[in-house]
Amino acid sequence: MNAFWGKTLLWTPRVLGILFVLFLGLFALDIFDMQLGFWETVVGLFMHLIPNILFAIVIALAWKREWIGAVGFLGWAVLYLKRAVGFDWVTYAIIAGIPALIGLLYLIGWIWRKQIRGE
Repeated sequence: MNAFWGKTLLWTPRVLGILFVLFLGLFALDIFDMQLGFWETVVGLFMHLIPNILFAIVIALAWKREWIGAVGFLGWAVLYLKRAVGFDWVTYAIIAGIPALIGLLYLIGWIWRKQIRGE
């Protein structure tokens, strides 16, 4: 495998995963518009950031074991499509499609890990 494509397959899912976590974190900022007290805001912010925390854990675990990233991100996509009902197709494409793409990239990286890392 070409060194360029190897590095691309190694780093793309990790970078996209981090960017997706940051993107999801933007949705948690709406808690500040609710005019809640301090502790209600802290609890609400924590509740909004639970998916981000879980994705961050998956990314950290998948740094060396790509199959964990594949299972985590593809599992999220399937679970979201199964449980979220009544949204516009754009919502599904963003909130489930991007993690599915990241999960597929982790899966490809796991399948070709020997060629990518030279093991």
